[in-house]
Amino acid sequence: MKSCCVFCGSSPGRRPLYLERAAELGRELAVRRIRLVYGGATVGVMGAVADAALAAGGEVVGVIPRALAAKEVMHEDLTELHVVGSMHERKSLMAELAEGFVALPGGMGTFEELLETLTWAQLGVHAWPCGVLDVDGYYEPLLAMLDRAVEERFLRAEHRGLVLVESEPARLLDRMADYSAVHVTKWLDREAT
Repeated sequence: MKSCCVFCGSSPGRRPLYLERAAELGRELAVRRIRLVYGGATVGVMGAVADAALAAGGEVVGVIPRALAAKEVMHEDLTELHVVGSMHERKSLMAELAEGFVALPGGMGTFEELLETLTWAQLGVHAWPCGVLDVDGYYEPLLAMLDRAVEERFLRAEHRGLVLVESEPARLLDRMADYSAVHVTKWLDREAT
């Protein structure tokens, strides 16, 4: 994996640990010479991961919609910055630039980006690893929902396994480095429908 797209919040969250783990991930990416691709902001968890990667000598690529850049949240000290027209363009370019995806704590945008990326993996649109850095159990409710989807036969267990989950950045990146794509059909009981 030469580049990793990180989805995360533009807010710092309630717990200092969110920013600490984001900074750890940024430093770990830089040490491993994995280019960070992210949403291009200076604020919140986004700013923490980018600043730490830059401080450790890493390469950081930001992708930010023009409307957010105009609100002065744009990080201007990046290796590379792309200002795009819309959120859709942002997600498309981030995915194009990445060879793996990690979700840190964040809100609706982060959830949406993570789930879309997992859906693309499920459908075979990409074969890159998708990880969740589960800081202090933040993602446990979402992971429980995925488990419920398996129990209720809306999701294959193999596809539930697409989500690599760790609480430490180094362990997550190690697992992502060893990832092999899953190749099974999406549909359960297709012949019964």
